[in-house]
Amino acid sequence: MQQSLLSLLLLAAPAWAYPSVTIKSCWDGDTCTTAAGEKIRLACIGTPELTGPRADPVAAKAARGHLRRMVVGKQVEIRRITKDRYGRTVGELFLAGPHITRLNVQREMVASGHAVVIPKYAKQCPWAD
Repeated sequence: MQQSLLSLLLLAAPAWAYPSVTIKSCWDGDTCTTAAGEKIRLACIGTPELTGPRADPVAAKAARGHLRRMVVGKQVEIRRITKDRYGRTVGELFLAGPHITRLNVQREMVASGHAVVIPKYAKQCPWAD
């Protein structure tokens, strides 16, 4: 009986899981900070800029709001890919839990129209090809 229960639990568990972090805040639509202070740049996507010569503050605030609603205060899985020139971790975030199917945060940002795939970096994310 115990062996069959263990087998059932193993089948129900995800095939893979990444380390988890808690997101404390999001600066814009593609940059967040964890509760531990790690800065995360969402891999493979770009969102409108808040400031600068190509700023689009209305769209940038909408993207930031969408991302915040998805991840702030939540524990998310992270697939760390590399570090960028600013020392931020470049990675993919995933929402997962007992009542939700694993959701790729970057894919959701693109699907919702708040982000676009950056072709130069698309190879880092299998879904972005």
